[in-house]
Amino acid sequence: MSALLRLCFVLPLVAPSHGTQRWEPCTDLRPLDILAEVVPSDGATSGIRIVQVHGARGLQLSAAAPHVMSFPASRIFSQCDLFPEEFSIVVTLRVPHLPPKRNEYLLTVVAEESDLLLLGLRFSPAQLHFLFLREDTAGAWQTRVSFRSPALVDSRWHTLVLAVSAGIFSLTTDCGLPVDIMADVPFPATLSVRGARFFVGSRRRAKGLFTGLVRQLVLLPGSDATPRLCPSRNAPLAVLSIPRVLQALTGKPEDNEVLKYPYETNIRVTLGPRPPCTEMEDAQFWFDASRKGLYLCVGNEWVSVLAAKERLDYVEEHQNLFTNSETLGIEVFRIPQVGLFVATANRKATSAVYKWTEGKFVSYQNIPTHQAQAWRHFTIGKKIFLAVANFEPDEKGQEFSVIYKWSHRKLKFTPYQSIATHSARDWEAFEVDGEHFLAVANHREGDNHNIDSVIYKWNPATRLFEANQTIATSGAYDWEFFSVGPYSFLVVANTFNGTSTKVHSHLYIRLLGSFQLFQSFPTFGAADWEVFHIGERIFLAVANSHSYDVEMQVQNDSYVINSVIYELNVTAQAFVKFQDILTCSALDWEFFSVGEDYFLVVANSFDGRSFSVNSIIYRWQGYEGFVAVHSLPTVGCRDWEAFSTTAGAYLIYSSAKEPLSRVLRLRTR
Repeated sequence: MSALLRLCFVLPLVAPSHGTQRWEPCTDLRPLDILAEVVPSDGATSGIRIVQVHGARGLQLSAAAPHVMSFPASRIFSQCDLFPEEFSIVVTLRVPHLPPKRNEYLLTVVAEESDLLLLGLRFSPAQLHFLFLREDTAGAWQTRVSFRSPALVDSRWHTLVLAVSAGIFSLTTDCGLPVDIMADVPFPATLSVRGARFFVGSRRRAKGLFTGLVRQLVLLPGSDATPRLCPSRNAPLAVLSIPRVLQALTGKPEDNEVLKYPYETNIRVTLGPRPPCTEMEDAQFWFDASRKGLYLCVGNEWVSVLAAKERLDYVEEHQNLFTNSETLGIEVFRIPQVGLFVATANRKATSAVYKWTEGKFVSYQNIPTHQAQAWRHFTIGKKIFLAVANFEPDEKGQEFSVIYKWSHRKLKFTPYQSIATHSARDWEAFEVDGEHFLAVANHREGDNHNIDSVIYKWNPATRLFEANQTIATSGAYDWEFFSVGPYSFLVVANTFNGTSTKVHSHLYIRLLGSFQLFQSFPTFGAADWEVFHIGERIFLAVANSHSYDVEMQVQNDSYVINSVIYELNVTAQAFVKFQDILTCSALDWEFFSVGEDYFLVVANSFDGRSFSVNSIIYRWQGYEGFVAVHSLPTVGCRDWEAFSTTAGAYLIYSSAKEPLSRVLRLRTR
């Protein structure tokens, strides 16, 4: 866009009776802080509020009358009545979630006598609209240029630059790539603003008031403002010019203009039981008096900000959870505004969901299953799902695993979709580039263990999962998804190929829309993968359950074997062996932390003679790796899950040999 200011034609207030009209140059307009023009000195009575969100202040204007947030165009167009033909509008704003058909005005220029909209900036949940009046010999009409999906309505700060040059309209969001529109109708070269007023946050009327926060609103005549703002270390809050009242405090109370305005920070500290951490609580604090800790809500997690250092002292039994039958898998999850739950995958015809109530898990819902192996909880938008992996066929001889959906009305899980599976052992839910997937570990079909496992993809149109990719597996037992930077990985635990448990398990990387083989690991009846991070280091732990070979059964039949921890070597672009740990038919690893310490607990299930085998908690000791620190008596231990409540941290394990799961409390000092 040209940086030169155009010359504009000025009509005299009283038309001369004879002679010619004369050309005069427009005022040399510098960046014009429109927002500063409407912030009155008596802010306390204007209805304007200052709100601080995510560390930045903005103005909330919805309580102010439209005329308060306006000023005559002549204030800034003192020498010229024509709006610049080339210009940029820079705006930093935070837009709340809006109803589907709602439109709100951020900036308008309105002719006072006719109430005609000369220029405006309006947005809806899906579009940003730039409006302007176009006149010719046929008359005057309003033109609209619309930018689709500007991703504004997410309750986060964004900085937009709308650049206009004749018929080219360009929108840059957060210093990203510009979106250009070549319009059939160019912006007029002679748009007169004589007798007009600027309105901020409205169209001069109550309808369409801006309900969000605005931090910056600048008109830059004659040039594209993007090079002045970008690149920026903090692109969503890039600054060209903001009112002094929104800038950092000077430290002198007498000079502190912010005190003239009602001020709120949107930051509060909640006391009492652990509150939910959702988008509404983002950047809010919670003080846990019992643990003497201060926590900050970041994303969907409470992050410790200030707390006494905790160290794991010992583990004690907290609850005996009697289940419908032996439990092959457990899944702990939370439903916002409802509570904490655990789903048990039971061997017999009924599995169950339990809710944490008054410090214990109590029965909440029974769900029919067919030798369920595992549950997987996941969400898609506001939808909450729970998928079960069924190992056996139903009463009709058909093999289906089922996805259940949470009903907000019934407060129960209801059947949503059935998917044909083959002795399913596990589900893994994950998201890549905004698309949702489910991977099933198909263990065998009849006596054939060398079959395909399937990755399903969510179809937003049908609202169902559809087959997306098949991957050849050998007695698949578990899937684990993780990301490293921009790359997505999926690793499978292969258990048995029909003759031997000594089979390779494979790690896949997603490239060009599908998962492709990245690395293979020698494993022995692999039953589980666990990925975890310690600082910048990334680890993968495999649980090896059994060394068996048909041809060498006597020599190789062993359950007490090494499970292996691998570490990602970025230079080699591969996972390399980090540590061997002797285990007893290990079926699961669970990683957790207490204070600044990191732990792994293994599910030891069988030592070749007895199912009464101790499972072990290992603590991270840096150079020494993981060192055993606690030995926990378990019976046929199958699965571990770690969770925490306001009362403290816990572990729960399931038993594949008795209808009893146990909740253990982690005591700290």
